[in-house]
Formats: sequence, structure tokens, C-alpha cells
Amino acid sequence: MNLAIFASLIGMASAFAPVNQVSQSSTALAAKSQALPFLPKPANLDGYYGDVGFDPLGISDYVPMDYLREAEIKHGRICMLAWTGWVAVDTGMRVVPVPTGWEGLDAKTAHDVLTTSAGGGGPNGPLGQLFVWLSVAEMVSWISLSQMLQGSGRAPGDFGFGVNFLSKDPVKAEEMKLKELKNGRLAMLAFSGVVTQSILSENSFPYF
Repeated sequence: MNLAIFASLIGMASAFAPVNQVSQSSTALAAKSQALPFLPKPANLDGYYGDVGFDPLGISDYVPMDYLREAEIKHGRICMLAWTGWVAVDTGMRVVPVPTGWEGLDAKTAHDVLTTSAGGGGPNGPLGQLFVWLSVAEMVSWISLSQMLQGSGRAPGDFGFGVNFLSKDPVKAEEMKLKELKNGRLAMLAFSGVVTQSILSENSFPYF
């Protein structure tokens, strides 16, 4: 009887004992996010280039990763063009001939002028047309995006444009894709920064 009681006590105590503490600690550390070490590593990011475990809101748990990567690449590409265009205008670059009334515009003041009929804008102005054509492009791109989400095998962001410039070496091709992704991430921050600084300082390039 005493032996049975002793054995049961040993069993109960073992349930609270640290088993393989070293291996558990190593596993816990390995499962931490690289970008945010105090958070778990998001499992759905595995296998995607550029993955540093940054998903603090857990969006990848609710939205397909291919869709999120498509959005990230698209916004990065747009912001690379947007930052270049904003700074180009503010450094004096123009497409000639410059329409009457647009001579003194900079990137900051162009929006208000080109969205008013008095400035040659309005629904039929350049910004109105830009909105229409971008909407058309977005609707057309949804076809390939929808097919990708249904398992077509298309890679996120792949519209077949510039593929011939990629290296035939898969490793080097991945490096180029990673460079585009990182430059796109930087451009999203840079465009937000240049717009904010331009508005707050009310100055043109270099915005101080």
C-alpha cells in the first residue's frame, strides 16, 4: 500500500517537473520571430522570400499569403514609381510642353489644381483619367489574381513583365526578387515620408 502511494506521488511530481528544459528552450527560441523576437514566428510566412517573421497583427492567419504578397509587391512597385515621380517634379523636371497654368506647380500643389475644372482638371482632367485607367488595370489584374488563389501556380506579382531580365540561375533569380521586395518596402516608407515632410515643411526638394 505504502509503495503504491509513493509511486503515485512520484508520478504527480513528475507532471510538474521541467522535462527536457534545454530542448524546450531551444525550440521556443527557434520559433520566435526574427523581426519581433518577443512574438512567435508566424507559421504561414514560411517558404516566402523576404520572410523575417513580421506579422504582429496575425493577418496571415486570416488572409491567404499569396494575396498578401501580391499586395505587398504591387504597393512596393507603385511607391517606387511614386517617390521617383514626386521628387522628379520637385527638382524641376517637366514633360514639355507644359500646359498653361501648370508652370509653377510642384508635386504638393499639383493635386488640388489638377482635380479642379479651373485648373484643367475635374472629371475629365489628368487625375480623373489616371483614376479611370488605374481602375481598369486593377480590374484586369484581378483575373490573374483570382486564378492564382484557385491554384493556377502563378507566383504573386508575376505579370510576365521583365521575366527575360531574370537570371536563369534560380538562386540569383530569388536574389533579384528579394531586392525588388526590399526596395519596395523601403519605397513605401520613403513615399510616406516625402509626402509628410513636403506638407509639414511646405517646402519643395529637399524638404527642409
